[in-house]
Amino acid sequence: MWGSVIAVLGTLLGSVTAYLLQQRTARTDRADLRRHEARRDRIAAVTALVAALADHRRAMWVREDLRLSGAAEADYQAARAASHNTRSALTAPLTTLAILAPDLAVAAHAAADATYALRGAENRELLDFYRRSAIEAADDLVRAAATA
Repeated sequence: MWGSVIAVLGTLLGSVTAYLLQQRTARTDRADLRRHEARRDRIAAVTALVAALADHRRAMWVREDLRLSGAAEADYQAARAASHNTRSALTAPLTTLAILAPDLAVAAHAAADATYALRGAENRELLDFYRRSAIEAADDLVRAAATA
């Protein structure tokens, strides 16, 4: 009889141990999946923001180049409208990144501010300087995201 009791207890203990190990493995798998999804979402947010920054930087450079060269008013107004659209397109990825990766918010806003600085440049040399600065700020954002 003692042999039967020991066998039953051993079976129960083995079942409980297997259940606990299975639960722990499932928890670990879920945590790994959440980390992977969070990383994927951060990469997508950085990518979307960097693309929007590049679009706005290009639109602002064209707009300001037209202004500085004294281009036709219609051409300037078309470039101005395009720059307003690209600036609006920055809002969503900037907000998304600030929510998903608050540790990157400072670098993201610095990159956006550097891009906004192209507006009203006094001459082509400053316009080119601001453009290079905006590119460097976007590159700094990517480097910060890669190390975070």
